[in-house]
Amino acid sequence: MGQLLGFELAGLGSYLPERVIANEQLAELGCDSDWILRRSGIRERRRAAADQCASDLAVEAAKRCLAQSNIPVSEVDLIVVATMTPDQLAPSTACHVQHKLGCLAPAMDVSAACAGFMYALVTAGQFVRSGAASCALVIGTEVMSRITNPRDVKTFPLFGDGAGAVLLRPCVDVGKGMISYTLGSEGNGWEMLHVPSGGSRQALTPERLQAGEQFLRMEGPSVFKWAVRAVADSIRDCLDHAALGVEEVDLFVMHQANIRIIEAAADDLNIDRQKLCVNLDRYGNTSAASIPIVLDEAKQSGLLPVGSKVLLCGFGAGLTWGTAIVQM
Repeated sequence: MGQLLGFELAGLGSYLPERVIANEQLAELGCDSDWILRRSGIRERRRAAADQCASDLAVEAAKRCLAQSNIPVSEVDLIVVATMTPDQLAPSTACHVQHKLGCLAPAMDVSAACAGFMYALVTAGQFVRSGAASCALVIGTEVMSRITNPRDVKTFPLFGDGAGAVLLRPCVDVGKGMISYTLGSEGNGWEMLHVPSGGSRQALTPERLQAGEQFLRMEGPSVFKWAVRAVADSIRDCLDHAALGVEEVDLFVMHQANIRIIEAAADDLNIDRQKLCVNLDRYGNTSAASIPIVLDEAKQSGLLPVGSKVLLCGFGAGLTWGTAIVQM
């Protein structure tokens, strides 16, 4: 548990590819449209174009974020990108983003899957709070369609592509920032959600490619049970550390993995459903991009007024999680 104050979310931006894939369009792959909606709450998702990669989506989200905050790209002095679908193993996707934006800034990737944005947010927040950075771009970007297997009819329909960005700046209001936050991992559960091959543990070979080991594998029921517990426990921890009641939080932005996970956590904690932000019905699970995409939509809808308290919660492969209560 920790507290990280003295910075603000000075800008927000998101980008979703134009191509919309509805549940019905996946029928030719053997996917059941009604099953997808009933089990996940997803109606459609976005797909990146063939020539778009994670850094392309990230750059578009970053440009919109900078435009919304009216800050020139030349002022950016740190870029932290959360992704599990990098452009390539080396260099980092963040370096590609830095180059495409044309700014001079240190840039690095954070790999924590669907909890990646929360890890990146805390990391960048530490830089800004310490004075090591004064204008930090935090980006979650994913092209999940490239690492999910079209033959896996229970996993492939759940994911979508997109990117979201947040700009962090120091502020004179020392009450702004993270009232409380927690990050955690349970590495013993790594097999529940993983990509078997493609790293130093197990290189890709023609045989492994043929077996589809370059694609994400998920034990759905096990991940569901773990996520419901992890979300509720981490939210309780943050509330306790901040000495806040659940009713004192103005908005809840959880990772958009599955509507049943979000609703189960809400029921467990007695969260008012009107305070839940949900867009997974339109975008599916965009992994590290989901929280900043929701935040941007909430901002555009007038749901993030100055002084509001927003709870953010990410969870996913690792197994990893990150939760924070942010004072806007």
